[in-house]
Amino acid sequence: MKRECLTIIGTAHVSSDSVEEVKNTIYELQPDVVGIELDYGRYDRLMKERAGLVDDEESIHIKQIIKENKVGLFFATTILSYIQNKIGANLDVKPGSEMIAAADAANDLGIKIALLDRDINITLQRTLNNMSFWEKLKFLFSTVTSFFSGDDETEEIDIEELKNEETLEEVMEYFQEVSPGAYHALVQERDAYLANSIRSIEEDKVIAVVGAGHQDGINRYLDNPETIPPISEITNTEKKGGIPWLKIILAMIPILFIVIFFLAFIKGIKIEWNIAEFIIISMIMGFVGSICSGSKIQSALVGGVVAPLTIIHPLLAAGWFSGLTELKYRKVRKKDIKNLNDINSLRDLWNNNIFRVLLVVIGTNLAVSIATLVILPSQVFIPLFFKIF
Repeated sequence: MKRECLTIIGTAHVSSDSVEEVKNTIYELQPDVVGIELDYGRYDRLMKERAGLVDDEESIHIKQIIKENKVGLFFATTILSYIQNKIGANLDVKPGSEMIAAADAANDLGIKIALLDRDINITLQRTLNNMSFWEKLKFLFSTVTSFFSGDDETEEIDIEELKNEETLEEVMEYFQEVSPGAYHALVQERDAYLANSIRSIEEDKVIAVVGAGHQDGINRYLDNPETIPPISEITNTEKKGGIPWLKIILAMIPILFIVIFFLAFIKGIKIEWNIAEFIIISMIMGFVGSICSGSKIQSALVGGVVAPLTIIHPLLAAGWFSGLTELKYRKVRKKDIKNLNDINSLRDLWNNNIFRVLLVVIGTNLAVSIATLVILPSQVFIPLFFKIF
C-alpha cells in the first residue's frame, strides 16, 4: 500500500448517508483493494443474513459457552449486538450496511476485498480482561436500565453529526473517562490492528472503510508505523497484570474450610452437625438462587445438590450445572438474539430464553457465593474456629 494512494472513509455504522458515500467513492476512485472494518466471522454472518441463509430456529451452543466459562463474553456480545441493532432499527439502517455496500461495490467492479479487523471474540475478551470490576458493574447497570428506558433518544440524534471531528473527540473523551479499559481494547488496540492490516496490503491504491472513531488513530499509526505494537501482543486473550489476589482468595476459601474441619476433627470436636449445616446451607442457597432466577424446579434441584461440591472445588460453579439443566427445557435459538431488539419491558426480557438461561447461571452462582463468603463463615466456620482455639 502506498500511503499517498490510500483513502480512508470514516463512517457512522448506522448511517444511510455513509452507505451512499462509500459506494460513490469506490465507484469514482476504483481502487486496487477495498478494505473494510470487519473480521471474517462478522463478514460471513452479514452476507448470510442478507442472503436469507441464517436459520432463526438454529440452536446456539449455550452448553459449550457455559462449560467453557464464557457466559460473560457471550453476555457482552449479545448486549453490544442488541444496542447496535436497536439504534439501527430506530434509524431504519442495519448495522454494517456501509461495509456490505463497500463489498458489493468492490465485487461489482471486480476489486479485491480485504478484511481489516481483529476477530470480534478476541476484541471482546480483551475488553473484559481490561475492564475493572467497577467498569463492568457500570456497564451492566447502564445496560439493564437501557432495556427499560422509555426515551427513544436515537430519534433525536443526528448520526452524521457524530462524524464531525469535535463531536467525535467529545464522545471518545467521554468513553475513555467512563471506561479506560474498554476504550483501550475497543478503540486504541483496534486502531493499531486496522493500521497494520492496511499496511500489509500489497496493492498500491487502497480505500479503507472504517468507523469514524478509528480514522484519526489509524492515521497516527500509519504516519508512525514504529509505534504499532506487535500483533501477537494485541491478539493474546490471556489476562495479564499483577498477582490475581481475588482469585487467590477465592481459591483459599474452600481450602480454609477443609483445614478448619480437619483441625476440629483431630482435636476431637464433634463436627457431624457442622458438616450437616455446611451441606444444608449450601444446598438451600443453590436451590434458592436458581429458583429465584426463574429456573425450572429440576434445574434448582441440580443447583442445590451440586452446591456443596462446587464450594469445595474452586474450578466448578453450581450455576454451570443449573444452567445446563435449564437448557434441556429452554432451547436457545438465534431468533432469541434477534428478539432482543424488541425488548421494551420486563415481561419481554423474561420471555427471552437467552436471558433466562444466563440469569439462572448468574443467580445460582451469586447465591452460592453469598453462602460461601457470608453465611457459612458466620454460621459454621467462625464458631468452629473459636472452638478449636
